[in-house]
Amino acid sequence: MSTNKLNVEGVMLFEQPFARVPYENYRKVFRASQRNIEKEFAPVQTAAHDLAKRSKTGHSSTDDAIKSIDGMITRVENLKRKLSDLHTSSGTPTLGVMRERLQHLATVEDMQSTSSPEFARWADIRLDRWLVDWSLRNNKVKTAKTIAAERGVERLVDIELFSDIRRIEEALKRQTCTEALAWCSENKAALRKNTLEFDLRLQEYIELARAQKHVEAIAYSKKHLLPWQETHLPQIRQASALLCFPPTTACGPYKRLYDLARWTTLVQSFRLAIYNLSTLPSEPLLHLAMYAGLASLKLPACYDTHRKNIDCPVCDSNLGRLAEEVPFSHHVNSTIVCRISGKIMDEDNMPLVFPNGQVYSKEALEDMAARNDGTVRCPRTGEKCNFSDLRKVFIS
Repeated sequence: MSTNKLNVEGVMLFEQPFARVPYENYRKVFRASQRNIEKEFAPVQTAAHDLAKRSKTGHSSTDDAIKSIDGMITRVENLKRKLSDLHTSSGTPTLGVMRERLQHLATVEDMQSTSSPEFARWADIRLDRWLVDWSLRNNKVKTAKTIAAERGVERLVDIELFSDIRRIEEALKRQTCTEALAWCSENKAALRKNTLEFDLRLQEYIELARAQKHVEAIAYSKKHLLPWQETHLPQIRQASALLCFPPTTACGPYKRLYDLARWTTLVQSFRLAIYNLSTLPSEPLLHLAMYAGLASLKLPACYDTHRKNIDCPVCDSNLGRLAEEVPFSHHVNSTIVCRISGKIMDEDNMPLVFPNGQVYSKEALEDMAARNDGTVRCPRTGEKCNFSDLRKVFIS
């Protein structure tokens, strides 16, 4: 029973992004509300101070005071409408998603065993979420939406987030930074230590230089690159010198700046930045979960074409490529597995050896002999012999 005890802390290691994504979405709603409040309240406060000052000095008529108050009321009503629309369209739904996800995670704390039906159902939902995550990361949006709809997990997956990622990445592939810069502006506070915005600004400058628009490039540099001079002065100096070189230059440093492969690097940098912001791993969650299982099964024999086991996941060609990134399994006590049945050979299921030296389990060979009138056949070499010709092998 103790081996089936649920490790809640281990389960939660994979769930930080699950709760973090809606939190980040709601934080955007909060920041937008804050900007609207600051924008509308500043003129209201200024008008109120002016009205109070004129009233004290007697320079304000009743009509002017009413007009000023009406203007303040209009601004406050506009602010109220904006905040209401913002929270109705984004705030309330995001809070609902956050609440539902936290409730989903809270149910695990009440489970005691991995063998309980409740955990099996919870694990099925988790697998559905991981399959949707894998599909979204591999641009299989229709598949992701179909799985989410059929399994009823739309509010437990991040389809909107990955739709935004795909939209911005597609824009970068079209060699435009507008969408990515807008995203940087929305998340400026969280990206303080990230150089993505500077890299995007530099790329826009490079495109102006590529188009031989030198005047526009100089103006752009003054407005968008010089504010970064404290941290990126060498890059800014090199970019300034770029105007002296045509796009066809063979000079190494400037040829690299004109290289169109920089757009691919920007796509990767953007994806890394948005993943870090949402605490999403760079690998699909499904892969991370599979790594743990593959690491416990991976053996050198799995990569020997003559010793593959059909029941071993690592011996499978596709999973074997995934398993290349994990270490080999470490066994204090070795076990011998039958290549026919996949069962462990021990004192209750002794290994038997063919005359050619190939070893298989007694149970598998007895079953083969019963179906072939006492004759057994080596699956690896095709050699046949009588079951009575097999010899016992003792494990030491």
